[in-house]
Amino acid sequence: MAASREVSLSSLYAELSRFGQKEEYERALKTANKILQQKNDEQKAFHCKIICLIQLSKFQDALKACAKEPKLSASLIFEKAYCQYRLNLPQEALKTVDSDPEPSLKLKELRAQILYRLERFQECFDVYRDVIKNSSDENENERETNLFAVVANLCAENPSYEAPQLREDTYELSYNAVCQLIGRGLYQEAEKKLKTTEKLCRETFEEDDADADVEEELSIIRVQLAYCMQMQGREKEAQAIYSSVLKHKHDDVGLVAIASNNLVAINRDQNVFDSKKRMRSATLDTLEHKLNSRQRRDIALNQCLLALYTNQGEQCQQLCARLVSSYPDMQMEATLIQAVQLSREGKTREAVALLTGQSGRDPELNLAMKLAAVQLLLAEGERKESCRILESLGEATFKPGIISALVTLYLADKNRDGASKVLKDAVDWYRKNKVSAGDLSAMWRQAADFHLRGGEPAVAAQSLEELLRINPGDRKTLAQLVIAYAKFDPAKAQSLSKQLPPLSLPQNADIDALETSNWVMRSKVAKKTAAKVEQSPSSKPGTPGNELIQKKTKRKKKGKLPKNYNPSVTPDPERWLPRHERTGYRKKKDRRNKDKDILKGTQGAATGASDMYDITKMQSQQKPSPNPSSPAPETSGPRQQLRKAQMKKKKKGGKW
Repeated sequence: MAASREVSLSSLYAELSRFGQKEEYERALKTANKILQQKNDEQKAFHCKIICLIQLSKFQDALKACAKEPKLSASLIFEKAYCQYRLNLPQEALKTVDSDPEPSLKLKELRAQILYRLERFQECFDVYRDVIKNSSDENENERETNLFAVVANLCAENPSYEAPQLREDTYELSYNAVCQLIGRGLYQEAEKKLKTTEKLCRETFEEDDADADVEEELSIIRVQLAYCMQMQGREKEAQAIYSSVLKHKHDDVGLVAIASNNLVAINRDQNVFDSKKRMRSATLDTLEHKLNSRQRRDIALNQCLLALYTNQGEQCQQLCARLVSSYPDMQMEATLIQAVQLSREGKTREAVALLTGQSGRDPELNLAMKLAAVQLLLAEGERKESCRILESLGEATFKPGIISALVTLYLADKNRDGASKVLKDAVDWYRKNKVSAGDLSAMWRQAADFHLRGGEPAVAAQSLEELLRINPGDRKTLAQLVIAYAKFDPAKAQSLSKQLPPLSLPQNADIDALETSNWVMRSKVAKKTAAKVEQSPSSKPGTPGNELIQKKTKRKKKGKLPKNYNPSVTPDPERWLPRHERTGYRKKKDRRNKDKDILKGTQGAATGASDMYDITKMQSQQKPSPNPSSPAPETSGPRQQLRKAQMKKKKKGGKW
C-alpha cells in the first residue's frame, strides 16, 4: 500500500513538472492539490500550489492558503510579500519582507519595489545601489532603469539633489534621465533629450518588430514632451500633442489621466465642457495605484479649480474639504479656492472670516491667508479694515512691503498721522531688534523724506542714521542728517557738518549770482527775481551781478545776397512786386474763347442785346471811379442770379 502511494506521488510530481514547464498552471494547480490530498505535509507541492495561484493572479487565494498552513508557508516569505504587494498592501508587504533576518537578492529587489510604492525614495535608492553592486546577471539593465527612476523622483522632491551619473544607451534609461532634468526644472534640455529618446525607442522596437507596443511607448515620451512645452509657455503645441495622444484611446489609464489633467490646466476657465469630460478620465477609481501621490494631489487641486470656474459652489466647497483631508499640505490652496468661491457669491465677509481664521498654524500660511483677505477687502473698498488686518500680522507687519502698503492706504484715506505712526513704529522696531531683512535703504530714505516733509526732523534723523549706518560714505545722507539736526539740535548738526567735505569755490565767484541761479531756486522763481532786480530803481549799471540780470538784446543776423549779385548795377525797383503787377507783364491770350460772341446771352435774346448781360464786356466798359473810396456798383446778370439760387438750394438740402 505504501509502495503504491510512493509510485502515485512520483507520477503526480512528474505530471506537475510537465505542466509547469508548459505553463499550464490550471492543470498544475489541480495536480498539486491531488498531491496534498494524499499527503498534506508535502512542502514542495504546497510551494508549487502557491506559485500556480500567483501565475493565475489569484493573490487573495494564495494568501488564504498560506494562512491555513502556517507551517508549510513559514519559508515562503517572498511569495506572501509579493501577493500583498500586488494586492496594494505595501505596508503589510514591507513587514513581511523585514521579517526575514537574512533576505535574499530577490527579496531585496522586492523590498525596493515596495519602498518605491510607499514613495520612500532615499531608502529605495540605497537598496537598489546595494543590489546592483552585489549582482551581475541579465537583469542589470532593468535594475539600473529602476534606479534612475528613483533618482528622478528624488530630483523632483529636491532639485539640488546630487544624482549619480548613469549610462543612457537604452531608451528607458534616457527617458529616466529626462525625468531627472524635468525634476530640476531644466525643460529646454529635457525637450532636446526627448528627441533622442524617441529615436532610441523606434530603433529598439524595429529590431523586435513590435509595432503595437511602440505606439504605447512613444505616447509616453510624447506626453512628457508636451509637458516640457507647456512649462515653457508653448501651450498650443502641447495641447495639439495631448489631443493626438488621447485620440488613440490607450489602455494605460495613467497616461490618459495625466494627458487629460494637463489639458484641463491649459483650458483654465475656457472650454469648460471639454474640461469636465477630461476630468472624468483623470479621476477614475482605478488610478489610485497607477499614479503617485504628487500626481493625484495635482489632479484633485485642478478638480477644485474646475468647480470654481463652472460656478458650482457647493461642489467646490466639498472638493476643497476632501483635498485638505487627503493632503493636509494643500491647506492654503484649498482655503484660497473656498474664499474666492464665497467672494464670487457676494459673501465677502464670510470669505474674509475663513481666511483670517487660520491663526495658530504655520506663520507663512497665516501671512498668505491674511494678505488674501486684505485683497478681497480692498476690492470692496474697505481700507480701514484692510489696515487693521495688516497691523495684526505681528512681526510680519514690519516687512518693507507691508509698511509700504499701510502708508499708501493711510495716505489714500488722508490719514497722515496714521502713516507717520506706521513709519515710526517700523524705525523703532528695526533699531531695537537689529533684524537683517535685506537691503532696507529705500525704506529708510522714504521714511526720512516723509518725516522731513511732515515737520518731524527728530524721527527723520533716526531713519537717516540707520541709512548712514548701512552706507557710511554716503555724503547725500550725511548732508540730509545735518539739515535734520539743524532744526532741533544745532550742536549735533555743527559736529556732523565737520565730516562733510570742505566747500571749494573759485576766488571770483559771485555769491549773489549763485543765489539767483536755477540750481538753488526753481526756474520760475529765478526769472521773477531777475525781473525784480532789473526793475529796481536802486540797481545801477556798476553793481556786481548786474550784467547777469540785464535783458539780452537780439543780435541782427546778416542777410544773404544772391550768387549773381553785382554791386555796381542798380537793383530792379519792381523786384518785390508780383509778376502780374509789373510793367512788362503781358497776359496770355485765351484761345478757347475764340468765338465768344456766338450763342452768348440768355435764350431768345438778340446778339446785340447780349452785350449788356456779358460780364466781361461790362467790366471793360465800366469807367474807373474818380473816388477810389466809394464802393463799386453791384452788377449781376440773370446767370449769376440763377447760380446764387442754385447754391442756396444746395446749402439747404444737399451736401456742400
